[in-house]
Amino acid sequence: MGAFWVKYFPHPLNQRVDSQRWKGSTMIPGNQKNSIIHWPVEDRPREKLLKDGEHKLSNSELLAILLRTGVKGQSALDLARKIMHKFRTFRQMSHVHPSEWKEFKGLGDAKIAQIKAALEIGRRFREDEIKEIPVKIKSSKDIVAILMPRMRDLKKEVFKIVLLDSQNQIIHIHDSAEGTVNHATPIIREIYVYALQKFAASLICVHNHPSGDINPSAQDKRFTQALYHTGKIMQIPLMDHIIIGDNNYYSFADAHELNHHQVLD
Repeated sequence: MGAFWVKYFPHPLNQRVDSQRWKGSTMIPGNQKNSIIHWPVEDRPREKLLKDGEHKLSNSELLAILLRTGVKGQSALDLARKIMHKFRTFRQMSHVHPSEWKEFKGLGDAKIAQIKAALEIGRRFREDEIKEIPVKIKSSKDIVAILMPRMRDLKKEVFKIVLLDSQNQIIHIHDSAEGTVNHATPIIREIYVYALQKFAASLICVHNHPSGDINPSAQDKRFTQALYHTGKIMQIPLMDHIIIGDNNYYSFADAHELNHHQVLD
């Protein structure tokens, strides 16, 4: 009878002994089964990256490496999958409101900062490529391919100056410190001071419309013509003014809305 009672009605002391015995076991407690460290090595994102290369990993696996750890009952990969399911792409993820991150249990400020820093590194990598390898501009599409990823999702209007050499290769892309086309006189002055300092042969201006509407306003048109005439005087011609919207763009040169239409070639 004694053995029967011990087997089917264990004493609390026996339960404590069993829990201590559990700690030395190779079995995985239920609340740790989701931990990545208990997965087969070939399934762990970090080990998979080091063995097969980062290009073999899914977006969720790459994100899991950034997160490093999950939360109780949920691995880093589980959390990464939930994030990717909500935001769909890294592009969408880079522009969400901070409050949206708080929907994910266990995603604190440190993890959010890691993700946003990684996304910014990706954008800067593309910009560094432009600086290291001379890019020859043959059409408005070439400029848009470079600047669209950075500018299409911005929540405020920004203005960029693309300086070209005599071969239409990019010398530098400069962010205006003087605001937007709403401040025409100071921004035109800044553009040509900078162009002279960099010995630019010509230039292209680019700004975004946060609304997504690429149609130029009357102010955009007046500003462009003022910039064009200043370029004639300074002998540093304005080759184009491009407006970037929601995955689309407007080119003053393509629309023949400059007083000249010089093909970039």
